[in-house]
Amino acid sequence: MIEGLVIRATGSWYEVLNGTEKINCRIRGKLRLKGVRSTNPVVVGDIVRCQSDQNGEWVIHDIVPRRNYIIRRASNLSKESHIIAANIDRAMIVVTLIEPVTALEFVDRFLITCEAYKVPATILLAKIDLLSDSPEAVAQFHEIYESAGYEVIDISATQGIGIERVKSMLDGKVTLISGNSGVGKSTLVGQIDPTLDVRTGEISDSFHKGKHTTTFSTMYPIGSNGYIIDTPGIKGFGLIEIDDKELWHYFPEMIATAGECRFYNCTHTHEPGCAVVEAVKEGRISYSRYESYLKILDDDEKYRK
Repeated sequence: MIEGLVIRATGSWYEVLNGTEKINCRIRGKLRLKGVRSTNPVVVGDIVRCQSDQNGEWVIHDIVPRRNYIIRRASNLSKESHIIAANIDRAMIVVTLIEPVTALEFVDRFLITCEAYKVPATILLAKIDLLSDSPEAVAQFHEIYESAGYEVIDISATQGIGIERVKSMLDGKVTLISGNSGVGKSTLVGQIDPTLDVRTGEISDSFHKGKHTTTFSTMYPIGSNGYIIDTPGIKGFGLIEIDDKELWHYFPEMIATAGECRFYNCTHTHEPGCAVVEAVKEGRISYSRYESYLKILDDDEKYRK
């Protein structure tokens, strides 16, 4: 029996780092039945225990309890979850205001999950070089999320803007890089460390050699004892395991204000004397963020039945 770190997951094979050795593993059938109803029981970032079977193949027998993870609903109306990565020190969500446009509700849903699972989050506003004619849009985005307590870093992977600042945050940490398709996650990883081949890197036959590695979540060593987790692009981010009554707890700006509400069990939707609603009216809480809160309460209701 050996213990190692999952550094690549395809859904059928898993690459596990044991010291300096990389081994390809499968999972035993019973493991799929444990825990939450997830489409992927083993994920990048997991610490797993593996054993060689009678045919000489390595099999994952157990997962060391996770300290945290990022999870989303597998698809609309699905009751299954999809875990993006586990045991993360920081999540960086890459956002673009152009080519493509990242929906703010997507950003908010991602941040809610980070708050719920105690993963510190940083927002990377990418392709900033394409926004020289839109300073107002950039300033507004910064205001929305910095006023909520999040760090927003302007970056351009092609121009090298903000790359050194991002690199300074990675040393000795496990950092998840996530976002919609097309926002430049893999380009960013390649700029952070040009020695990494994040597009077609060498993949064993078990991993269908020749396909792009961005099809799968992959963990790359970076700096001194650090890792970057590069993930496939995410289209939607349905919340899971978060109750309506707890949702506002994952908006830091609402937490800071809710203590002033007239009612202790205020839902911050319709009650008289709601300090959160008043703060929205006064512009102290972003209307965009509050609108996401209301939409999630409404849209996700059907998922909870």
